[in-house]
Amino acid sequence: MVFGWGKGKAKPEKPVEPEPPKVPRIDLSKPRWDQSTFEGRARHFFSTTNPLNSLASDAELDRAKTLLEQYKAGTEPPGTTEEHVWEAKHLYDSAYHPETGEKLFLPGRMSFQVPGNMVITGCMMQFYRSIPAVVFWQWVNQSFNAIVNYSNRNASAGVTTEQLGQAYVAATAASVATAVGFNRLIARNPKLSQGMIGRFVPLLAVAAANCVNIPLMRQRELMEGIDIKTQEGEVLGKSKEAAKTAVAQVVPSRILMATPGMVIPPVIMVRLEQTAALRATPSLGAPIMVGMTGLFLAFSTPLCCALFPQEASISLSQIEPELQEKAKKMNPVPTVFYYNKGL
Repeated sequence: MVFGWGKGKAKPEKPVEPEPPKVPRIDLSKPRWDQSTFEGRARHFFSTTNPLNSLASDAELDRAKTLLEQYKAGTEPPGTTEEHVWEAKHLYDSAYHPETGEKLFLPGRMSFQVPGNMVITGCMMQFYRSIPAVVFWQWVNQSFNAIVNYSNRNASAGVTTEQLGQAYVAATAASVATAVGFNRLIARNPKLSQGMIGRFVPLLAVAAANCVNIPLMRQRELMEGIDIKTQEGEVLGKSKEAAKTAVAQVVPSRILMATPGMVIPPVIMVRLEQTAALRATPSLGAPIMVGMTGLFLAFSTPLCCALFPQEASISLSQIEPELQEKAKKMNPVPTVFYYNKGL
């Protein structure tokens, strides 16, 4: 018997399988995690301040940048996964300026913060009694800070080499004078200088120096203002009020970043110096101090960078009157503007 379809009866069509849902493209203009929450910012900075990123070669950084450019153009190599793209972005964010795309000098990269600061801070905490040592390590610390402050500034405020040099000299002189002044003040009382209080002199000096160094290194921003933008990216103009807010947020975060590593290790070292091992080999003190400082910085650096959003906001009512008038001519009138506060 032959089976067939009767006259006038259409053969049923094969069911059409639904197309698999398209995976949304990654928005590379934003970090991986929600930057409106502290947790999201902390996760972002743990990835960008990862010390292992500082070991990446120029070739690896260039490959990461190229992959991101290809992904933006939709021409990434076959087999590229989202994880490949995020790994490239984390590496890129750790070494390139977020506004200019400039590859930063190694000491100025956020990924170098922990290894750089652990050596400098550890030595400041260990060699705090000798005036020459205090001067040397404060100079090294402020030179390092100057590089970091300049590298992570808001790029919309230009600065000349001469202005940069003047700011560096003034900031370094102020910080060294502050450190030596505190040291001599404490040294007048032997009980203080030989006890726990004397160990906190470097922290006091660093805190005071940051209040001087950061505003000086970013003085152009304070004098001329920084670009503020709408949510769509349209630049309204340069705002000094935004610059003041940016610097006012960076200073305390930098001080808090250094605090755990400059408070807890000295307390531990007081006990360790009473042990037989350190009494027999005092030279072990410096590497132990550096190691402990690095451990605390590995956590305090990303957590303190996350205290305030890097893509900060300022309301219409807070900006200068002339910018408010300009903003009111927009349609619709923005109520909030955004700017890069720097780190």
